[in-house]
Amino acid sequence: MIRINQIKIEHDGKEHSAEELRQILEKKACKILRISGESIKKLEIIRHSIDARKKPQIFHIYMVDVCLHGMDEGKVVKKCKDRNVIIESKHEYVFREQVEARRKAIEESTEDMQRRRIIGLSDVSEKKIVIVGAGPAGLFCGYMLAMNGYKPLILERGADVDSRTKKVEEFWKSGVLDTSTNVQFGEGGAGTFSDGKLNTMVKDKDGRGREALRIFVSNGANEDIMYEAKPHIGTDILRNVVKNMREKIISLGGEVRFNCQVTDILLNEDGSVKGVRCSSDEAEILCNTMVLAIGHSARDTFYMLKDRKIDMAPKPFAVGFRVEHPQGLINFSQYGQEKPEGLPPAPYKLTATTESGRGVYSFCMCPGGFVVNASSEKGMLAVNGMSYSKRDGKNANSAIIITVDPKDFGGEDVLSGVEFQRRLEKKAFELGQGKIPVEFYGDFKESVVNASSLGFDDNEAKKADVLKTSDKIMDGSLDKISAFKMVDSKENTPNMCGEYVFANVHEILPDDLNEAFVEGMEKFGRTIKGYNSDGALVSGVESRTSSPVRINRDENCQSVNVKGLYPCGEGAGYAGGIMSAAMDGMKVAEFIAANI
Repeated sequence: MIRINQIKIEHDGKEHSAEELRQILEKKACKILRISGESIKKLEIIRHSIDARKKPQIFHIYMVDVCLHGMDEGKVVKKCKDRNVIIESKHEYVFREQVEARRKAIEESTEDMQRRRIIGLSDVSEKKIVIVGAGPAGLFCGYMLAMNGYKPLILERGADVDSRTKKVEEFWKSGVLDTSTNVQFGEGGAGTFSDGKLNTMVKDKDGRGREALRIFVSNGANEDIMYEAKPHIGTDILRNVVKNMREKIISLGGEVRFNCQVTDILLNEDGSVKGVRCSSDEAEILCNTMVLAIGHSARDTFYMLKDRKIDMAPKPFAVGFRVEHPQGLINFSQYGQEKPEGLPPAPYKLTATTESGRGVYSFCMCPGGFVVNASSEKGMLAVNGMSYSKRDGKNANSAIIITVDPKDFGGEDVLSGVEFQRRLEKKAFELGQGKIPVEFYGDFKESVVNASSLGFDDNEAKKADVLKTSDKIMDGSLDKISAFKMVDSKENTPNMCGEYVFANVHEILPDDLNEAFVEGMEKFGRTIKGYNSDGALVSGVESRTSSPVRINRDENCQSVNVKGLYPCGEGAGYAGGIMSAAMDGMKVAEFIAANI
């Protein structure tokens, strides 16, 4: 197979059909390879990205794999003399190959051989494999096991995705929260009501990431996620995908129980897993293999694990706010056009380090999306970002978050991070009286700078400079003035799911985190002109970016102190989004199969 990198196509303002795109790429490939069109047997798009560095001139960049009819591909590559053309030997992900590799590694460990003897191979096959949680980690773990002859039982505290959608939409209208079924809990996990982004920073030498994308596609996602540089599904399509995955698991002999919260883990005298007890059933469910794929918001479960002395440790995470701008401003910054024809709403990624050393960065950026009330506990309020597959909302939003670690939590308990989150969410709830609190960035900034300990009081010039609006960046361009006016004139209005109210959002975070937020926003305004405009919207609190704890596991993905327990995914501290959670679920499934 021949791989061609860096096929460049200038954007012509049109949105081409799949067949039109294929014809364009085949023509380009033929020219590069110096062959005729009849010589191409198959062309597959591997990656697509957008190059807007010379905006408003924009290029689409493609990587493709090409198979030829009856030709020596090595000779073709050598003849074309192009460093962007290489021979590519694909290695597809094969579950059984990964399992065999895991088994060999386990057999080389005396400790793990003893563990297998303790579990007992015959016992494993006779007792259930229980997976706690039907988020991406739990679903993909169960899916891989079911596809390979195992019959897992998935226990989910919330409702199925159809019932869940109705309950969430009712919450956004009425404010009446169901603490078992909400944006955080239910089939599909927190990612179901998000932007549905599928990019990840996890290294993927074993091919799990591409296999996960293939599974998404086979269950109803659009095929373009296989090659887009920044793939996303959207909440509307993702809901159908998770339902199709569940139905596949059941058709293969697996089982999924909803409204079934695990309230206790049962242990044998030797400290190994014996089973679980659920809120919906007084009877014990016996198992000796349990996957703990809880989400990052399963706080009551964290406390139960602490009581059962499951080995855990606090971990750093990040907190902050959702920031909204008109999508036209972001489009203009990224593409040079407010309303680009034939291009998707523009995303962005921003990072900064403050003078005090804190990291401030954008997270879960949603082009054309909504800010949503993502609460899961009464008397507390958290927000998240969500978008539909078309991403056609009027605003772009992103979390702008600040790194925090255990020394910020105000305690030394393993769950002090949970209590830190709760304190912030309680403030947010009180400020908005149950509604999402929102504040214009100009008002937020002025309050923070005036109360700041950063030395602004001693440096009036510095203070005045920070308080200036972004009017100073306008250079006479009518397009730029048009784009920025929407933000600077305070005509920007929230695009939210759930009721909102204007309030003093600057009162939620501690002073040092507020100062880091402002410092980051001002730096981001140099990258995206108008980003730090007075009319940008700030809402809070964004507190559920990742798990505040890690459930410690060994090199074989088992708990370090409970045999048969497999901490997995985002809630356990081993993932940070839909894709990384799905990949971790697949990895854990490999280890379970290797032990069996």
